Amino acid sequence: MALKVPGFLLRRLYVKGSLRATADGFALNLSNTLGSGYARRLLPVAVNGVDLDLANCYFEVDGVEHGFAEVTPESPFSLAMNKTSTLVVRGVTLPDGPVTLRLGFEVQGLGDLSFEITDTVA
Repeated sequence: MALKVPGFLLRRLYVKGSLRATADGFALNLSNTLGSGYARRLLPVAVNGVDLDLANCYFEVDGVEHGFAEVTPESPFSLAMNKTSTLVVRGVTLPDGPVTLRLGFEVQGLGDLSFEITDTVA
C-alpha cells in the first residue's frame, strides 16, 4: 500500500505569489523544502479543472528546460532541495481573477501525488 502525502504538505512546494503571465503562457515557481525524491512521471497541469497538454509544460532549472513529456522512469526528474525551479506553460492564457491549478507527479513507492493551489496572476 502506497503512503499518501497530504495535499497541504505538497502545497508548500508552491512559492506563493509567483504565478505570472508570460509572453506565450504563464509561469510559477516551486521550491522544495520537503525532501529529496524523483518523479518518474509528471502529470498534466490542470487549470480550473482542465488538463493541459504535456507537450506545452516545462520545468526550468538553472536555465535548462526539461519537458514534462521527457520524464520517464528511465529519465526521472528531481526537484532539488532548497532550490527554486520554474514551471512554464506555453500556449495558455490564464483568465482574470483567481485560478486553481493542479500539479502532480508519480514517485516510486508513493504513486501519484497531486495538489491544488489557487492564486491570482501577479
